[in-house]
Amino acid sequence: MTQPVDLPAWQALGQHFQASSKTTLRDLFAADNGRFDQFQLNAAGLFLDYSKNHITKETTSLLVQLADQSQLQNKIEAMFSGDVVNPTEGRPALHTALRNRSDKPVLVDGSDVMPGINNVIDRMRAFSDRVRNGEWKGHTGQAITDVVNIGIGGSDLGPLMACEALDAFAHDRLKLHFVSNVDGSHLASTIKHLNPQSTLFIIASKTFTTQETLANANSAKQWFLESDAEQGDVAKHFVALSTNTERVTEFGIDSVNMFEFWDWVGGRYSLWSAIGLPVMLCIGAERFVQFLEGAHAMDEHFRTAPLASNMPVTMALLTIWYNNFHSAHSHLIAPYDQYLHRFPAYLQQLTMESNGKSVHVDGSPISCDTGPIVWGEPGTNGQHAYFQLVHQGTHIIPTDFILPMESLNPIGNHHELLMANCFAQSEALMMGKNSEELTLEMQSAGAGPDEIDRLTGHRTFAGNRPSNTIMMQRLDARALGALIACYEHKVFVESAIWDINPFDQWGVELGKQLASAIQTELAGGKSVTGHDASTNGLINRTLKMRNLHA
Repeated sequence: MTQPVDLPAWQALGQHFQASSKTTLRDLFAADNGRFDQFQLNAAGLFLDYSKNHITKETTSLLVQLADQSQLQNKIEAMFSGDVVNPTEGRPALHTALRNRSDKPVLVDGSDVMPGINNVIDRMRAFSDRVRNGEWKGHTGQAITDVVNIGIGGSDLGPLMACEALDAFAHDRLKLHFVSNVDGSHLASTIKHLNPQSTLFIIASKTFTTQETLANANSAKQWFLESDAEQGDVAKHFVALSTNTERVTEFGIDSVNMFEFWDWVGGRYSLWSAIGLPVMLCIGAERFVQFLEGAHAMDEHFRTAPLASNMPVTMALLTIWYNNFHSAHSHLIAPYDQYLHRFPAYLQQLTMESNGKSVHVDGSPISCDTGPIVWGEPGTNGQHAYFQLVHQGTHIIPTDFILPMESLNPIGNHHELLMANCFAQSEALMMGKNSEELTLEMQSAGAGPDEIDRLTGHRTFAGNRPSNTIMMQRLDARALGALIACYEHKVFVESAIWDINPFDQWGVELGKQLASAIQTELAGGKSVTGHDASTNGLINRTLKMRNLHA
């Protein structure tokens, strides 16, 4: 196969980087007053300013050529059409069908999957309405006040992030809780103050065999039964998001209250499926549909817009440009909205579990760097923590600023301060502060030449740090749907250019396999020798310490 690095556009980009690497962002803006108008996009209610990047018209042209030579358009169509785009598991990846709000069919093996999808949404709506209006009762006749979602990975991060992001629209009575960590402290601290008679548990596991999820689910059931409830009462307090009817029924959950999804729904792309039930319970069915509509609008843009004016494509190509040519292997997500405080964590899984790969689709080794490290926290908190490194550290860290123009909680001038800080950070990253500017600033404050000379190295900023700014009118369900879908497609475009499979996660499976064997050894209590010296030592030391404290 042809390696990405061997494509003509990749070679041309390498030469272009060498020729343009000394040009600064200050230089680019000084040479072109129209950069802001030239390098901006609108899609599905989102606005993207990408003018503060190390790009020119030639850069973007070469990047689009790279996308063309990578057969990106064909790969996009293959995904939307239900082709097998996850070859290691032999599956399509049709998260886009889950939010398809058109009347167009989506075929898998010749059958339209949309009737099944819409049926599940209707069942979710009926169930959600009953819980939200108090019609669904616990075994003592009390209405539900607390909902605990038990899952892990995509069955936790997605709905948790979305419920937090849309908390301004949350139900007045229902409180949503999320348990994922197999550490018993997570479950214990969550249920400590809950009333079992008014608590509903959602067990989210496609196979209903996920080790961590089932451990938490069984402990939750034990806690419930110890409250003088009987086994038959479990059905009134537990529902399942799964495909394994037999296991769900064995647990005590009525199969009528099992909301299914399909094997072509990947975990980290499953928020749009029954896995989104906690979100529907939180914000209601009408807003959940708006959430799907926002994502669908971004899907339509991604599928139909020319590559050169396509928002997810543009964002992905910028990542390729920095990751593979500027050696910038870290990407900062800085949402300037407290409701999005879990969004960077969500994108960590989406990006790094998808594109943390080192072989091509055909299994051959890849010859270029793939997925960057994604991280972040909401602004303005980050300005008093890691932004020091972003501004004056030795790493170039491309940054995505995310900002709603309208606050959902208008208090005094808080939102004005938030917006000012967001814009100031992107300007500071780009412009920096040179020694001449610092000298004038310090002189006006009364500093003498010696003090200026002593502090110049500490108080100057190189600048020239790239960023995007994504804006929306306000953070509502529709905008959040569009934002998530934009990043999903961005990740897909990156994978298409690197020629990797973004829909499997075999690295996750390895740890699970080893943990299962070690758990058996820990339970057995006998000294082990079957691992490497370090792992043997850790297990045996644990067994010894247990015996000492028994």
